[in-house]
Amino acid sequence: MTQHIDSWYAASANSFPALPPLDGDTSVDVCIIGAGMTGCSTALDLAAKGYKVLIVEAARVGWGASGRSGGQFIHDYACGNHTLQDLLGKDEARKHWELSIAALDLVRERVSQHNIDCDIQDGYCAVAIKDRQRTALLEEQEFLASAYNFPTTFWDGPALRERLDSPRYIAGLYDGRSGHLHPLNYTLGLAQAALNAGVRIVENTRATAIQHGNTVRVKTDHGTVSAKFLVLGGNAYLGELVPQLDRKIMPVGTYIMATEPLGKERAEALIRDTMCVCDTNFVLDYFRMSADYRLLFGGRVSYSRLEPLNLTQRLYSHMINVFPQLNGVQPAYTWGGYVDITMNRAPHFGRLAPNAYFAQGFSGHGVALTGMAGRLIADAISGQAERFDMFGKIPHHDFPGGRTFRTPALVLAMAWYRLRDLL
Repeated sequence: MTQHIDSWYAASANSFPALPPLDGDTSVDVCIIGAGMTGCSTALDLAAKGYKVLIVEAARVGWGASGRSGGQFIHDYACGNHTLQDLLGKDEARKHWELSIAALDLVRERVSQHNIDCDIQDGYCAVAIKDRQRTALLEEQEFLASAYNFPTTFWDGPALRERLDSPRYIAGLYDGRSGHLHPLNYTLGLAQAALNAGVRIVENTRATAIQHGNTVRVKTDHGTVSAKFLVLGGNAYLGELVPQLDRKIMPVGTYIMATEPLGKERAEALIRDTMCVCDTNFVLDYFRMSADYRLLFGGRVSYSRLEPLNLTQRLYSHMINVFPQLNGVQPAYTWGGYVDITMNRAPHFGRLAPNAYFAQGFSGHGVALTGMAGRLIADAISGQAERFDMFGKIPHHDFPGGRTFRTPALVLAMAWYRLRDLL
């Protein structure tokens, strides 16, 4: 049986039962592929509307990005609202902005309603390394205030250092409505809530083919599921199951290291206010404290589908660059996984057929947006598709080069962005 990868998340996961695989052919109202945040959120809302739902999971609940990510839930989309204004105009961009803020509230609503133990904390700070990044943060603060009346706090120099004891950063923009959580425990909590609502989840059951029609048939290695509706929530882990979706995203490896416990006093001296932190480089570092006072430090990425050499040491070196006072602290866990990015970094939601829905391309903003995607898909299936169809207006393009050449092309492009960060 497939198990979760070795990580601090898996080591600190709440108890959750192993679920049996599919045991032959079955029929349901809705078949969902993928038991991550997208799939479990969709199932939970559909069950509340009275639908009979089955989630097909190739490995374990939360096995993919949902159980491995940095755990930050933050406002806006990865592309930024300025990009959406260019693509869609100000009115449509405002609607998307409002959905991204509603997504933050939905995370907290889920945690409270279903008593999910996932170490949820408030606070997110974007930090600047260079003067041009500091200027960009000030411009972002002004834009958010003037365009959306969204409050943020700017910390300059010593004011930031009082809250983040690192010599690397010169300024920060703080948002108290965003935050962070234990992503695997959050996903397991969503899954348990879905089970309690009558959803069936089968693990270690890989979808191998999809036959579209008025009744969708999903073939798996343990039987066939017939359904009135299909929802694809596997994101970067769907692979070649749906080639037309695979062409629109690029799986990008991202990695995290957890230190040994630092102790409460030392941890709170490094990062105050329980916030998570992310710099504004294109190839960025992000970090936060765990509930047991470990530093969770992430940010090395791989666009080649190969794990970087000396991964732990490279993450450790970056951590020491941020926090020199941690030199000598031992790493305890290192892990990684794939996130899915789109060409424009905007989320990619839509239909493959009138009764087949998908949500992908969260581009690093999935903790909050997956929940909103699930709600919008459930609404669309029940006949309220206006908000879901907003995302169909965002243009998306295939990555150039196909599966053979898109990876080396992106590696070259990312080399340029790394150089720009250094300069």
